[in-house]
Formats: sequence, C-alpha cells, structure tokens
Amino acid sequence: MELYDIIIVGGGMVGVSAAYKIQTRYPHLRILLLEKEERLSMHQTGRNSGVIHSGLYYKPGSYKAKNCVSGRRELVAFCKTHKVAYDVCGKVVVATHKSELPFLNKIFQNGLANDTEGIQKIGVKEIRDIEPFCTSGIEGIWVPCTGIVDFPGVVHKMAELISQLNPTSKILTGHEVKEVIRGENYSTVKAGGETFFGKKMIFCGGLFSDRLAHKDGLKTETQIVGFRGDYYDLTESGIHKVKNLIYPVPNPAFPFLGVHFTRMIHGGVECGPNAVFTFKREGYGKTDISLRDTWDALTFRGTWKFFHKHWRFGVDEYRRAFSKKLFLTRLQKLIPSLTMEDITEGRCGVRAMALSPQGNMIEDFEIEWSEHAIHVLNAPSPAATAGLAIGEEIRIMAEKYFNLK
Repeated sequence: MELYDIIIVGGGMVGVSAAYKIQTRYPHLRILLLEKEERLSMHQTGRNSGVIHSGLYYKPGSYKAKNCVSGRRELVAFCKTHKVAYDVCGKVVVATHKSELPFLNKIFQNGLANDTEGIQKIGVKEIRDIEPFCTSGIEGIWVPCTGIVDFPGVVHKMAELISQLNPTSKILTGHEVKEVIRGENYSTVKAGGETFFGKKMIFCGGLFSDRLAHKDGLKTETQIVGFRGDYYDLTESGIHKVKNLIYPVPNPAFPFLGVHFTRMIHGGVECGPNAVFTFKREGYGKTDISLRDTWDALTFRGTWKFFHKHWRFGVDEYRRAFSKKLFLTRLQKLIPSLTMEDITEGRCGVRAMALSPQGNMIEDFEIEWSEHAIHVLNAPSPAATAGLAIGEEIRIMAEKYFNLK
C-alpha cells in the first residue's frame, strides 16, 4: 500500500498554495494533490477577473482583511521571484452620485485600518487624469497597490516547485474524488478509478466544498450556492477608454462589488461581472442546468431566504444577463461614452457563495479542522489574492492538528 502523509483535494489557488506551503516547510513529506479536471485552476481561480485585490473592502480584523493584505504582498513577491506575469497598476474606485459618498468614505477608512498602502481620496481632476473617459466621477479613491496577475500561471509555478522539492509527491489531474473512507490511522480515497491512502487530508474543493465535507463525514449547515458572473470585452473601438482598473462604489445592500473594468494581464479589457443564480455549480452557459445542483439549492431553506432579502437585486441582474443594452447602461455609469459597438460578449465564471440556513452569506473565510482533516468550507474572493496567506494558515493548522514533523 502506497501511503501518503497528506492528501489534498482541489487544484485551485488555495489547494495548491496549501500543498506548496507544507512541502516547502516539510520537503520530506509525501503529498498527493487530486484535481478532478484535466488541468489545474480550471474554475474559480482561472475564471476570475485576475485582480490582485488590495484589502480595501473587508472588515478590519477579519480573516479576509488580514489574509488579503499579507497574501497580496506575498503574491507580488512570488511573481517577481518566479517570473510570473503581473502588474501592480493601481485602480480607482469612483463615486458617481452624492448618495455614494458615505460608503466611499467607509471603505476608505477600512483601507486605512487594513494597512492598504498608498490609498488616497481624489477628486474630479485626479479621476480624469488617471482614467480620462471616466467623466461621471465626482469623488474617488486611488488604490495604487491593486494590480493584475496570471493566477493560473502562479498555480502552475507552485505545482512545478512542489515537484522539485519532493519528486515522490504527486499532483494528479482527472481524478475526481468519489469516496472518502476514514480509518483509524489513515483515510482511503477513491478517485479517478484508483484508490489512494493518506494519513491526513486537506479539502479545498471550492464550489463543491460542502459535498466533500459530507463525503468525509463532517456535519455542516453551510451550503454552497452558485452565482454566475458574465463578462463583456471591450472591442477595438472601446479598449482605449480604460487604462487600468475602474470600480464603482459597491452598494452596501447587496453582496457583490458591482460591474467594473479590468485590464487583463495578457491583453484586452473586461467589464463585469453581473451576478445571477446558476442552476449548475459549474454552469458557464446561461442555460446550463444540473438537476442535482438545482435540487440541492432550491430545497435548501437558506437559498429562499437569501432570494427573499435580495429579490429586486436578483431580478435586475437576470434582466442584464440577457440584455446587452441593459448591461451597457450599467457600464455607462462609469464611462458614459461607451456604445454598443464598444462591447462584445466575453467569458463567464461561477462564484461559490456559502449560505447559512438563515439565508445569510458567510462573509469571512471559513476553515474547520480535526485530528485527521482540514476543510476549507468558504473561500470566495479575494481567496485567489489571499491564496498564499491562506496556504500558510492551513500549514500552521496542519502543524498543530496533524502533529507534522
């Protein structure tokens, strides 16, 4: 029997960061990482907007705030050392109406409390100096430490380094975990038609974190509900209207940041995303559906309570999902000169939203542990930016609860 010291499930930014951090500190340990897709970082890591988040929005003292700031700094240093594409280009958060100014000030104070370096309040002239076509802005925040990065490139570089640190460790793609059987001294994992054995386990399953927890016998009331985000790309006629990153002031009544403009690390500019309930957790088409995913979501009382709280928001988002004209109207709030010819449909992603039975979105990162396993139950944005810091948190937990030596 081939026995691994640790089996990690999930090949996104968090799972691979955890493997990298543990392997770096304990190069003698044999680690097996299992990813169900044929490549690493195929879902939330590879389908987000590629932004290096600053830490501006998150409650001071929260895991999100601390890990975003420390993870951002470590991410930039990693990219610089290992020649992964990145650019700390800065962004502007723009208020377009007086009603947004109180919340603009609140997130500015958050940024100060979170040690988000270099942020400053700016006025109309400074907004237009930075983003000349953002002519609707009345006040804003300049965030110079925000950037853009190739997240899949980071993940693949860490995977390469893990193999160099210990050639007996393995990263296997195309291995979906079907069953976990906990034994007294090790767990048996069935994945990809094979059987593996591990002394300890770490689960970083993203969109399927709740189901993996249930497979491992962990009782949790939290459930993952998927929300699809659609993007548009700026065409050749519109791309010159965005220099770097432009964000709106988020509406505090809703759980998302709002549509924004992002220059991509490998070229082009994206605008979006919206946020609509998806009937398939990995449903990247507007009409994709999974009967099991739909059943799980719509028989969970927390989903309906969330819908009840935010039904107006949900209706508006669905209308924009099927209307280019309505999507453009939202974009014109930041760049009034945009036209229908300036945008074209782009890609989309799905965000794993963890909901409580009361219909509340679990705001902070959530990790549970025991003597045999660690479960990352909730790691939404900014988890990619914070990935290396979350990996370090997992390493510290593993040392304590797994008694690593």
